[in-house]
Amino acid sequence: MQLRVIDLDGSAAAQEPLCRRIDAGAATRIDATDLGSALRIVASRQALSLLYERLRAKPMREGEASVTFYGSGDFHHLTAGLLAQTGRPLTVVHFDNHPDWVRFPATVNCGAWVNRALELDHVKRVVTIGPCSSDLVRPEWQFANLDAVSDGRIELYPWRHAPSRVWRRYRDGRGHKQRAGALHWRNLADENWSDFVDELIRNLPTRRIWLTIDKDVLGPGDAATNWDQGELPLENLLLAIERLAEQCEIVGVDICGDYSEPRFADPFRATLAYFDHPPRRQVTDAELAVNARVNGVLLDCFERVLS
Repeated sequence: MQLRVIDLDGSAAAQEPLCRRIDAGAATRIDATDLGSALRIVASRQALSLLYERLRAKPMREGEASVTFYGSGDFHHLTAGLLAQTGRPLTVVHFDNHPDWVRFPATVNCGAWVNRALELDHVKRVVTIGPCSSDLVRPEWQFANLDAVSDGRIELYPWRHAPSRVWRRYRDGRGHKQRAGALHWRNLADENWSDFVDELIRNLPTRRIWLTIDKDVLGPGDAATNWDQGELPLENLLLAIERLAEQCEIVGVDICGDYSEPRFADPFRATLAYFDHPPRRQVTDAELAVNARVNGVLLDCFERVLS
C-alpha cells in the first residue's frame, strides 16, 4: 500500500496517525497549502494544473494500491483528477452523505465531481452509498443527474431518506423504484448490511474498484466535518472495506471529510460556501481528535487489507 497526504488545509497532515507516518517515511506529503483557497469548493484551472504537476513529480507506483488523504470534503472534486490518472476499466464505490451529482454548473466542484468522473471512459459506474442529505429532496430542482441514475451509470443507496418527488419518468434500478411520481429509495438502515455488501459486490460491473470516502457519511460521533452529516456506522464502513478488499481489486482509495476553517481568496467561493455549508460552528479540540482517531482506524484497516 502506498500512502499519500495532499496537504491543502493542514487538517490531515497534522494528525498524529498521518504525521507519524510522514515523519517515518511511510507516507508522502504533497505540500499544496498555497493552492487550497483556489481549489476549495470550486477548482480553478490554474490551481488544478499546479497541483497535478506536484503529483506527477511524486508519482505513485503502478500495480500497487494507493491511499490518499486530503482534508476537508470541500476538496472532494479532486477524486475525479485522481481517477483520471488510472487507465483501465473500474467502478467507483463512493461513501458520502451527499450524491455529488449536480449537472449545473458544469465545473470541477465538490457537488459535481461524480459527473466529471463519469466523463472518463474507464469509469463504468459510480455506486454512492449512505446519503441522508436534502440533496434528495426534489432532486430535479437541484440539477441532479437522474439520467445517469436511470441508465445505471449511477447507483444510489441512501442510508435513510424519504421518497424523492420527481416530474419525469425514470427507469427503476437496484437502489430505487419509481411509484406515484416519486423515487422510492432502498433505505440501508432497514436492511441487513452484510447481505447488502454481498449483493453490491455481485453486481459490480468490474472487479477493479476505486474507493472514495467522505467522512460526512458518518455520524457526529465519528467525524467532525464542514458539512451536514449522515448516520452510517463506522463499523459498517469498515466491514464494507474488508469485504470489498477480499473480493475485488482495490486500485486506489481517497479519503476526505476532515474539518478545516474555510478560507477563500475571493468572494465567489466564499459566497458559495456560505450558502452550501450548514451554519458555521466552533469545532472543539475533542471533535478534531475524533477525526484523527477515525483516520487512524481507517489507516489500520487499509494497511491490513491492502498488504
